Amino acid sequence: MEQEEPLLVGDYVIVQDRDLYRFSTDSIRLARFLKAKKGEMVADFCAGSGIVGLHFYAENAGVRSVVLFEMQPSLAKMSERTIARNGLESVFRVENVRLQEIPPRYESAFSLILCNPPYGREGDGCRGGELSPRELAHAASRCLKPKGRLAAVYRCDRTAEAVCALKAEGLEPKTLQFIAGKAGKKPYAVLIAAVKGGRAGTEVLPTLVNGE
Repeated sequence: MEQEEPLLVGDYVIVQDRDLYRFSTDSIRLARFLKAKKGEMVADFCAGSGIVGLHFYAENAGVRSVVLFEMQPSLAKMSERTIARNGLESVFRVENVRLQEIPPRYESAFSLILCNPPYGREGDGCRGGELSPRELAHAASRCLKPKGRLAAVYRCDRTAEAVCALKAEGLEPKTLQFIAGKAGKKPYAVLIAAVKGGRAGTEVLPTLVNGE
């Protein structure tokens, strides 16, 4: 059932559906992982309900535009309703497309890409299918401007695969931060920020614990 929920940032709301994808704490962690630069042109890959792109915009001044890429028509339409409800049509745009089929006009178009996808086997796609770290890295490298940034969530057991995939596509991992469900427990996810054409050198931040 579809309903509006407060974003808990300003007066923004987000349209959600209990029967479709709903955002998790990881989405908020990702939206807060990096800060916007002036004139930031943002893409939210595998956007789902649009929570990451909307939350990032709500908490950062200076964002010029946000494009939400989502392959499932029902979720893409829901994101459009969220944009309309918040009066953000001049800033946000929704593209109902698989990452592997992003139109050429978006090549080297973005200064920042955010992504919290379901990771699975290579070739499966995006939400509704699944996405491999290699597929994400390739799509991000294609769509980022030189020195543009990617921030994404990965499962911990795919950290090495993610780092190798990023480096193979010219995206240098610059910051890692693990996420744990409880204090003292092993992390289950990792946030990775990478820069297209960036210099080597990686900082590992203290582990985030949900609920703290």
